[in-house]
Amino acid sequence: MENGLKQQRISHLPAKDECMMDMGSQKYGCSHYRRRCKIIAPCCNEIFDCRHCHNDAKNSIEVDPLDRHDIPRHELKRVICSLCKTEQDVQQMCINCGVCLGKYYCSECKFFDDDVSKNQYHCEKCGICRTGGRENFFHCDKCECCYSNLLKDSHICIERAMHHNCPVCFEYLFDTPRDTTVLPCGHTIHLNCVKEMERHFQYSCPVCSKSYCDMTRVWERLDQEVASIPMPQMYQNKMVWILCNDCGETSEVNYHILAHKCLNCKSYNTRQTRGGSGHTSCSTRILEMVR
Repeated sequence: MENGLKQQRISHLPAKDECMMDMGSQKYGCSHYRRRCKIIAPCCNEIFDCRHCHNDAKNSIEVDPLDRHDIPRHELKRVICSLCKTEQDVQQMCINCGVCLGKYYCSECKFFDDDVSKNQYHCEKCGICRTGGRENFFHCDKCECCYSNLLKDSHICIERAMHHNCPVCFEYLFDTPRDTTVLPCGHTIHLNCVKEMERHFQYSCPVCSKSYCDMTRVWERLDQEVASIPMPQMYQNKMVWILCNDCGETSEVNYHILAHKCLNCKSYNTRQTRGGSGHTSCSTRILEMVR
């Protein structure tokens, strides 16, 4: 029933309005959406192209922190037609000139968009509109968000996985207009933020520190590096305890200035947890010796 109702709202328009579907299409809007209307923010009664334009303006560094706020999107009540400038209640067709304010229209989200190539759909469980086509996504009840069907039987569930800020750029992920990805550990992040991390040779999740790609060749290279740098005699029998970020196991291994290898999964994505008094100063002393 949900599919039928939503389709009716989007495309089953009266015959007399069909000729107005393309008038002015793609000529109005902002960097976020192409649409033929502006919104009147219910929170501050100001006019903006879309909710993202409002949020960017009202949360900028120039705004007093006490006055910063996001628009309550579902409380939107009034819009202004971009063609005839008529202010009116939220609806798909302008009450004055009859133009379609957005080829995709959701009455629940009060959302308009002329670019239907995004294959928008409304997810009742998320409570917002998503892009990519309903047939290509499923809603995970534990993660409380929509994921690609490719992840249906393989993703790790994390409660309210997308109801937090991106760990890199700190933008709220649940309703972000930017592409997101799910790391093998189950944490979500902007796709562009992952690419930026890789440009800085960072290949571990910024939330849990687990490696998110195959690091076998890197670990092999580190094997060679560790073997080529023998420790001074006074440190050859020094042992330290490490915690592996990848498998979660603890190991007692020989101390090395460069890296410590997990005895369980052979990963070098580890951290030293304890190693006796003075283990912190050992690194400094060895660096001085190497120099």
